[in-house]
Amino acid sequence: MPEEEQESSLNETLGQLVSILTRRRWWVLLPFCGITLATIAVLWLLPNRYTSAATLLVVQQQVPQRYVVPNSTTDISSALQAMKQEVLSRTQLLKMINDFGLYPKQRKRLAPEDLISLMLANIDIAPLNENPQQKDFDAFRISFTTENALLAQQVTNTLTSLFIDEYLRTGTEQATNTTNFLHDQVEAKRKKLDEQEQLLRDFKLRYVGELPEQQSGNLGILTGLQGQLQNTVASLNRAQQQRVYLQSLLDATKHQVVPTPVGMLAPGTPNGTRLLTPREVAQNELARLEAAKATLVGKGYTSQHPDMMKLQREIAKAEDAVKHLKALPQPETEPAPVTTAGTPAGAPPSVETRDDPAVAQLKSNLEANRLEIENLTNDEKRMKASIAQYENRLNQTPVREQQESGIVRDTEVLRQQFAELQKKEQESQLATNLEKQQGGQQFRLIDPASLPTLPSSPKRLKSSFTGAAAGLLLGLALAFFMEKRDTSFHTEKDLTQHLAPPFVMGIPLLPTPMEERQRKWKSAFQWLAASAMVLVVLAAELYVYKRG
Repeated sequence: MPEEEQESSLNETLGQLVSILTRRRWWVLLPFCGITLATIAVLWLLPNRYTSAATLLVVQQQVPQRYVVPNSTTDISSALQAMKQEVLSRTQLLKMINDFGLYPKQRKRLAPEDLISLMLANIDIAPLNENPQQKDFDAFRISFTTENALLAQQVTNTLTSLFIDEYLRTGTEQATNTTNFLHDQVEAKRKKLDEQEQLLRDFKLRYVGELPEQQSGNLGILTGLQGQLQNTVASLNRAQQQRVYLQSLLDATKHQVVPTPVGMLAPGTPNGTRLLTPREVAQNELARLEAAKATLVGKGYTSQHPDMMKLQREIAKAEDAVKHLKALPQPETEPAPVTTAGTPAGAPPSVETRDDPAVAQLKSNLEANRLEIENLTNDEKRMKASIAQYENRLNQTPVREQQESGIVRDTEVLRQQFAELQKKEQESQLATNLEKQQGGQQFRLIDPASLPTLPSSPKRLKSSFTGAAAGLLLGLALAFFMEKRDTSFHTEKDLTQHLAPPFVMGIPLLPTPMEERQRKWKSAFQWLAASAMVLVVLAAELYVYKRG
């Protein structure tokens, strides 16, 4: 049957293994016991090492971030790595080695760099994070291992304090540096903004009258000037016509008595045989102008109307002429009557009196007219120059608008940048004040450094079991190795496999009584020795278990 054959083969294999282990028992027991006891002895010679640990919690800032934004955005992992470089520096570690008297034996034969490496190997800083893939964490553990339990606790306390103080110092220093940097940027931007605003002011002062915001005013002034120019030109034309008239009147008066024109006769004089005096002419002109002014006022014209302004100027000139004529001496006799033919009675024709008041008055009127024409001409030139100036301003306005827009745009950009920097500086100052008051993110000690009561290393029980397992494996390997090298036959099957003739019969061992007793004593001694060795190993393991 296949199952019976398989079971028979398995039993045969197990029997062979038991037979091999029985024959090679010393090859198994000796390495097993020797390595186990040697491991226990070595472990017992090693000094005890104690580990003290403390746990630090990362506490977030007390004020919500929507009110105060922290200056530092570095994650805890990066911050911890940076602090390691500072706290675990060569200077700090050598100071702790000297202060606590660490490694007294090693200090005699090791250089300071080797002592630092040794201490770094005994310091462990590990985050307490359930998910190792997460970069950030909420707590971490600091531990230190040495041969003295009290020293381990003291060094761990010192390391914990250094990390807490360093994190506070780093946070405050970083916040202060950020605030100082932003303050410098604000001042630099303020200086640039002041320079840009001064440039804008200088530009407006330099091109005053040509700026875009003055365009409507310039248009209004230009329109007014053009109206005034028209009035001035009209007044100049009238003055020039009056000059021609006065000059012709003067020429006629010098050579002959000219009949008085219509409107120039003295009232009550029959046939118009008497000329009006210059004073009367001026008074009549003033009365006419006053009547014209009253007419314009009745129409609702204001004093700012161009016609009213022109009329007021003419009235002022007429008043000046009247005052001037009143100041002149009056003639003692009335002007001689003229005949219808235009010749004084009893006087020779075309005889001019040298001191004729009429001629003097006409000359005075001509002089006043000349001055008026000169003033009007100057006014015309001045107005034309002003009109050209305002036209030039209006022509330059698009150019100035483009130039000013560039300056204003740069100024607005600088103002916006300045306002943003000011806001950042204020936020940074709040964060700095919060850090100085220890209200920002910090480390809090939640588990102080413990005083260890049991050594953390060496792990004697675990190491002794490991040594026993290694000894057993080595013994089994040696046993099978020696079995493979053995060329003797131990069973009938071995004999039949190596001999060609068929196996006929086996001859058992026939020892003498003495040999039988020796064999029994030898077997008993071997089993006793093997049992003793196993008991010693078990006792040693039990001792290690009890002592830790």
